[in-house]
Amino acid sequence: MHYHLIGICGTAMASLAGMLQARGHRVTGSDQNVYPPMSTQLEALGIEILNGYKAENADIGADCVIVGNAISRGNPELEEILDRKIVYRSQAEIVKEEFIRGKRSLVVAGTHGKTTTTSIATWICEVGGLDPSFLVGGIVQNFDASFRVTGGDHFVIEGDEYDTAYFDKGPKMWHYLPDTAIVNNLEFDHADIYRDEEAYVFAFERFINLIPGNGHLIAG
Repeated sequence: MHYHLIGICGTAMASLAGMLQARGHRVTGSDQNVYPPMSTQLEALGIEILNGYKAENADIGADCVIVGNAISRGNPELEEILDRKIVYRSQAEIVKEEFIRGKRSLVVAGTHGKTTTTSIATWICEVGGLDPSFLVGGIVQNFDASFRVTGGDHFVIEGDEYDTAYFDKGPKMWHYLPDTAIVNNLEFDHADIYRDEEAYVFAFERFINLIPGNGHLIAG
């Protein structure tokens, strides 16, 4: 598959680009703010980045375009993708289908401490011999990376409550098929997309409701 990521220099998108490449896919991307550290990481991986959002970027011939959640209607590259009816997906959808489905998923959610808790949980899984794949919203000190793709049966991921894409206003964490969920403390946040604290807490209630009957919840 050839995946093209619009907004590739975002932290989550750049990590996904590296994961897809590790899976053997061809990966390209575009962004208008191409600067370190993500641009450096992508350059080291040999991933081609088109500078700026342009309609002609759609000519690159991708099988699937991944639209970052910072991309909105009016973006000339997105508008061309829509006009041509090229297949497009969100970052969270691709993570779910390419990397989580079929694995044991540990998702860390909550307002505060997600990155730290996900990093610790990943290291515990590693020391325990589970050989986990992971995706974290920061560099995990013990791995010196924000992601890893392995052949193991476990996937550890930071569950972001921010919205998924312009066409999917639900939180990313709803996509991550949690077998085990860790939910840290909750405090009203992201007032730009949640109307009040009740709506914010409800997003986590729905997330918890995705855990299967044979799964586990660890709640602060």
